Amino acid sequence: MGMKQLFEEMKQILEQGDDLVLVTVIAGSGSTPRGAGARMIVRKDGTTMGTIGGGAVEYQAGRMALDVLKSKSSFSKGFKLVKGQVADLGMICGGDVVVYFQYVSPDNRDFLAICEEGIQACERDEDSWIITDITDETAWAVGIYSESRGFAGITVEGDIEPLTQAKAVQTSVSGRKYYSEPLQRAGTVYVFGGGHVAQELVPVIAHVGFKCVVYDDRPEFANSRLFPDAVNTIVGDFTSVFDKVTIREQDYVVIMTRGHQCDYDVQKQVLKTPAHYIGVMGSRQKLMTLAGKLKAEGFTDQDIERFYSPIGLAILAETPAEIAISVAGELIMVRARREGRTK
Repeated sequence: MGMKQLFEEMKQILEQGDDLVLVTVIAGSGSTPRGAGARMIVRKDGTTMGTIGGGAVEYQAGRMALDVLKSKSSFSKGFKLVKGQVADLGMICGGDVVVYFQYVSPDNRDFLAICEEGIQACERDEDSWIITDITDETAWAVGIYSESRGFAGITVEGDIEPLTQAKAVQTSVSGRKYYSEPLQRAGTVYVFGGGHVAQELVPVIAHVGFKCVVYDDRPEFANSRLFPDAVNTIVGDFTSVFDKVTIREQDYVVIMTRGHQCDYDVQKQVLKTPAHYIGVMGSRQKLMTLAGKLKAEGFTDQDIERFYSPIGLAILAETPAEIAISVAGELIMVRARREGRTK
């Protein structure tokens, strides 16, 4: 469940004149837990959307949220985790976790505007953060920060660098306490080739937050009907991809065209870009042959080493669906490492 869907749901609830509680895991003892940033909405009828990990903690939090709807007051609550609850919240070590209960009234027009801003931020291809001022837990303020638009809904005085980290943080700036987490990370996955594996891959990686563009030289393999989860589909020549796309340092490239020559044409071009990830599908023999051709054209061993090939994690995948899962896993791993996550 992505933040865009949560923003859309909160916007709908508030526009209907109902209140809600936004429940967020904001911190843990020691290092910030992997569960930090997990969120769920609790409606007045007790139904929920999203999750903070399931299990006993989520159950207790859901019941507490109903009390929040009655008292109309916000607060944070620490939970002492036992072994099973640690697993529930996706944490890998014991300790406490802090859950923040935000009561949101339908009269809170500022928060409604933030929901709209959040939806738009999730659609832009740039880094953005959702930042909550929790200095006074009962009188919280929430905002969104992006490099192009600055702050919306909140103003932070002082150095904002501690708030714009690659992972969720709770920190102080100029004497005020904030909880900040990434809302949207810049970067597009360019999938060259719209065949069977791509058709399995795009829905999976879109579901875990990657923006996808599919590029093929055949209209029947590059269209929104075949790839409804892609942000764009491009029909173009594999020998001149830069006529249609610009690949940046924060982007990912997946090469799985219909043949060796098309793969080679794309490889030659994307090696000249600063792409963060370049994965190439194929057997080791095929990839060795392509590497030899690239070296003959003047590319170095260091250039060739940029390729993740054979593409995907080594899970003995065979079918297009299995290969898609292995590639998705590798993309998730590369993204996590780029964001500084190591465990």
